[in-house]
Parts: sequence; C-alpha cells; structure tokens
Amino acid sequence: MTGPVLLYDGLCGFCDGAVQWILAHDRRGEIRFAALQGDSGQAVVAEHSELRGVDSLILLDESGRVRVRSDAALAVATAMGGVWRLFAVFRVVPRPLRDALYDAFARNRYRWFGRREACRVPSAEERERFLG
Repeated sequence: MTGPVLLYDGLCGFCDGAVQWILAHDRRGEIRFAALQGDSGQAVVAEHSELRGVDSLILLDESGRVRVRSDAALAVATAMGGVWRLFAVFRVVPRPLRDALYDAFARNRYRWFGRREACRVPSAEERERFLG
C-alpha cells in the first residue's frame, strides 16, 4: 500500500462529497480511500479494536498509525500538501475542542447533506485509489 488510506462513511452525502473534493485536489494522488461499509474498511476496524463503533473519518497512514475525527481531517490536509498544509495551524486548538466541533457537525451530517442508500461506485479512473 502506498500513501495514507482514508476510511469514510460511504453512505454520507457530505463524506462522499469530501472524497470527490480530495480526488480533485490531491495533486500527488497519494491518498487512497475505503468506505467504512466495505470489506477493506471493515478489515481495518476489525484489526484496530479501538475503532469499533467509530463512524467518522479514520486515517491510516503508511506506518499504521490511526487518526480519527479532527486529527484525521488535519492529517488529510497535511497529506495533500501545498496550501492545504496551512490547515495544520488548527493543531494549536486543543483536541477536545476540535473534536467537540467535529462531533457536532458529524451528528448533523445526514440531516444537512443526506444519507445514501448505498456507497457510490468509483469511476474507472478513480478505481485504483479505492480499496474494496
């Protein structure tokens, strides 16, 4: 596996939009994706017992380090490079506060952005960046 893997809620309209945005803006094409509902996502959760019940962003980096919630979002911005690395400045905000804001948004994501019946199937061009 090369590059970090972002696990996301494949049924969440916002999460799917965020994946599409990352695909369009990750110039190096290093970030790979797996829906939490898919086999690869479920395998990662099974391997890391602390992730059971987590339905938010999860980032697994090349070293096997797992980041969740706001830490995962900031790590994605850093991994994208370029101007997106500037979001790392938000690491000065204490994690409990960042995660409280993240959780408030996450609780409302289906209401605001909708819930899909099934995970979107990646296009042929995108398929190499998605795990099963």
